[in-house]
Amino acid sequence: MRSAFALFLCVALAACGLQPMYAGGNRADVAQGLAAVEVPAIPGRAGWLVRNALVDRLGVAGNADARYRLDVRLDDSLEGLGVLGDDTISRERRILRSRYQLIELASGEILLDASAGSDAGIDVVSSEYATIAAEQTALENLASDLADRMVRRVALRLRQGVEPEGPGDGENLGQ
Repeated sequence: MRSAFALFLCVALAACGLQPMYAGGNRADVAQGLAAVEVPAIPGRAGWLVRNALVDRLGVAGNADARYRLDVRLDDSLEGLGVLGDDTISRERRILRSRYQLIELASGEILLDASAGSDAGIDVVSSEYATIAAEQTALENLASDLADRMVRRVALRLRQGVEPEGPGDGENLGQ
């Protein structure tokens, strides 16, 4: 009975049209497309972290001749949230947002125009060193999360093919 149910489940999944994005591993079309994306320098410490995370994720299939460019603009902000009776801040929120475009180098067409964002809460403690370390750790985690979101969206776009998106087709992934 269990084997019949498992067989039915496999047939049902195959019929629904779902396919693994990276079927074929590093040789898959999507993986090869991601390896062909170059990421120019992004200003600031947050930009350095995001670019490194993007390069790590995009280059999993090895190096390929650049066919696309991913232009990224970041907005990194830190705001105080919890204010105590003596006007000291007890909680901060770090917000990292990006606006990015995937551009086909041969034609100059924008294939993807989207945004992504992530934020983290930080406790402000009596040790200034600990607070600064927490802010930096939050930035590192946000950069990694943002890179994951952007690569996932770029991979979906490359899987669709290289026809340019129409106005309003970009997906806003910010939270």
